[in-house]
Amino acid sequence: QVRLVESGGGLVQPGGSLRLSCTASGIFFNIAAMGWYRQAPGKQRELVADITSGGVANYADSVKGRFTISRNNAKNTVYLQMVNLKPEDTAVYYCNTPTYSLWGQGTQVTVSS
Repeated sequence: QVRLVESGGGLVQPGGSLRLSCTASGIFFNIAAMGWYRQAPGKQRELVADITSGGVANYADSVKGRFTISRNNAKNTVYLQMVNLKPEDTAVYYCNTPTYSLWGQGTQVTVSS
């Protein structure tokens, strides 16, 4: 079955950390570009970070220095390590591969005291 499954979201206090995971199945993961997007209530979905099949990462200005995207091709998984989280990071986070035009179901991240 071709799909992306995200996990790792939750409720965290400002300044806290979370690590999101996205595991792919049914695709050739090692050739796939991967990305993380987020969508806050009332806002458009926006790119957070992406990573090429060769491991080159790109970040939105709003998360540079706080978020790190990485991938483990042996586990068909891409990660998003988030530190120093802020209330404005609250959103549903989605995994995406443009190589296959595939989206995950999303995982909620809420940053609140």
